[in-house]
Amino acid sequence: MEFTKEQGKKKVPVIAVDEQELRSHVSEVVRQSVEETLNGLLEAEADALCQAKRYERNAQRASTRAGYYARGLQTKAGTVQLKVPKLRHVPFETAIIERYRRRESSVEEALVEMYLAGVSVRRVEDITEALWGSRVSPSTISDLNQKIFARVEEWRQRPLEAEYPYVFVDGIWLKRSWAGEVQNVSVLVAIGVSTSGFREILGVAEGAREDSASWRQFLRYLRERGLERIRLVVSDKSLGLLEALGEFYPAAAWQRCVVHFYRNVLHAVPRGKSKDVSLMLKAIHAQEDREAARQKAREVGRKLKALRLEKAARLVDSGIEETFSYYAFPVAHWRHIRTNNPLERLNREIRRRTRVVGSFPDGHAALMLVAARLRYMAGQKWGTQRYMNMRTEMSA
Repeated sequence: MEFTKEQGKKKVPVIAVDEQELRSHVSEVVRQSVEETLNGLLEAEADALCQAKRYERNAQRASTRAGYYARGLQTKAGTVQLKVPKLRHVPFETAIIERYRRRESSVEEALVEMYLAGVSVRRVEDITEALWGSRVSPSTISDLNQKIFARVEEWRQRPLEAEYPYVFVDGIWLKRSWAGEVQNVSVLVAIGVSTSGFREILGVAEGAREDSASWRQFLRYLRERGLERIRLVVSDKSLGLLEALGEFYPAAAWQRCVVHFYRNVLHAVPRGKSKDVSLMLKAIHAQEDREAARQKAREVGRKLKALRLEKAARLVDSGIEETFSYYAFPVAHWRHIRTNNPLERLNREIRRRTRVVGSFPDGHAALMLVAARLRYMAGQKWGTQRYMNMRTEMSA
């Protein structure tokens, strides 16, 4: 498109530039320049290996040329075509190709990490185009997911060789589609704190329901992989879990999660009184020993009855003792082992990722995505930073 502007009384033609066409042209010039430069480097490497230039005859020549083979290389400037020399008597090992192989590997890992970090497939395509100049197809992403799922299954079945005095367990409810209906599916998770003080994800498995049979199967899966000598199991109250613990880990103490206990009690309290009752409950677990906590709990029970909160009082009277198991362990560990908080962040991350997915086609698909996400997080700060000081003498 051309237009004019006035310069004094004289009209001067102005050339209109097609910005998109210019960008395309510049990109192609840059791509060609990169391609020529890389092919020139390959030629120089071949000359050095042969100890002679192409067609040059000398006594030091170590090999001769045998043509080329073509290979594409993805660069920020776009895809360039490499003419890789072939040699007759020595292998042609180029630093450029080695960097290419490392790049392929890094791209694959980046794609997997993006997917496991909760980035949608469409967004992964956009990001790869911005970073590497070409889009990665959904089929490629699917293939990579299958590779990572195979590695996840190997990780899920790995032997448990360390000792984990503290183990935290929970079930995560997700949605699955079945025969046109959306149903709940449970994924059971266990994490442990090792004798060195680091958190580790011990197991992830599908549980049809959080019943006794599901928990038995889950604990058997942990036991068969080597999990022994548990000192304390922390969880929300589940009769099915308690029955299974008695069968597989009868020597382990059980700690009912204090936070979940508070929620159960507060559910029976009017909203206007929940703040005051919450402070009462926290005062129980602020005591210095188990007996003082029991006395405080009896006092709280009497106050709740005086406030005509009979149901809340019954919940405290009947369940408070289950929240005192942590008193038998070192004081320095109390705040870490009286709640299921180590699993809370993991659960939030899993729910964030699964909200993107919506509902799963089956329980195995849910298990794989949850396990993949947990494996990813285990390699991040969550699993590489010391969680507890385990040098304190265990007294239980």
